[in-house]
Amino acid sequence: MSPTFITTPAGHRLRVATFNAQGTQSRGLCVLLHGQTEFIEKYDEVIGELRARGFAVATFDWPGQGGSYRLLPDPLKAHIDDFSTYDAALWAFYDQVVTPLMGTAPPLALAHSMGGHILLRGLHDRPKAFSAAVLSAPMLRALTRGYPVWLAHLVCWFENLIGAKNEWVWGMDARDPHLVTFATQLVTSDAARFQRTQDVVFAHPDLRLAGPTWGWLEAAYRSMAKVMAPGYAEAISTPVLLCAAGKDRIVDVSAEREFVKRLPHGQLLDLAQSEHEILMESDAIRARFWAAFDAFVAEK
Repeated sequence: MSPTFITTPAGHRLRVATFNAQGTQSRGLCVLLHGQTEFIEKYDEVIGELRARGFAVATFDWPGQGGSYRLLPDPLKAHIDDFSTYDAALWAFYDQVVTPLMGTAPPLALAHSMGGHILLRGLHDRPKAFSAAVLSAPMLRALTRGYPVWLAHLVCWFENLIGAKNEWVWGMDARDPHLVTFATQLVTSDAARFQRTQDVVFAHPDLRLAGPTWGWLEAAYRSMAKVMAPGYAEAISTPVLLCAAGKDRIVDVSAEREFVKRLPHGQLLDLAQSEHEILMESDAIRARFWAAFDAFVAEK
């Protein structure tokens, strides 16, 4: 893999990568969108599986993570000013990388967590941009891990009010991947796939990212409220397969089940035994995911 860079209209660099389909029969282009803290190399296995299915793949690192530009002097802080910055990055990538590759048909999209959330914003705003979308545990409502939702929102609002938007959410500096072990992580039951990602971030420490700032969290709360608002899901005309992780400890599965019912062309795959990172899960869980993916794509 040889990632390259493009420049956003604001003059920032985004790290991108493209991959040709394997075999002689092309099924078009799949746009792969990662979750928060993730990076291109984490998806090597997934990219190979898409290519083996006949898809070319285009992917990139979101602003503030991976090899793309960081928004704060401390590169470990996950930060964003507003989710419209992610939107702008997506469409810069789409115009400069995706459009020249996709031919006459719009691409398929596969997106995880925060990437799924941003993709839903895109499906709402540009309904013809993607032919279909597969979402892995999309971020629609965040879990507050024992704290009342109202209190989490109030504290976040207050921390931003007093000027702490660039500071860590309490305890999130400890989410540095160099400090997290399989016993303390919250996203997969597969030790081997977890360790594979750890090997990458130890070999390439500049790719890693810890937890979010209060500014990122406030921006996420604003965006989640927007996407979950009445009428938003109902306005998305693109066919969507939403894959929910039954043991998710990062996002609220009930919000996903609620949201997919409101989509005009939505399907739900409920993976009861999966933790948050479905695509990094055990072979049995991933087999169910890929079977559903194949069936869904075959219908389009």
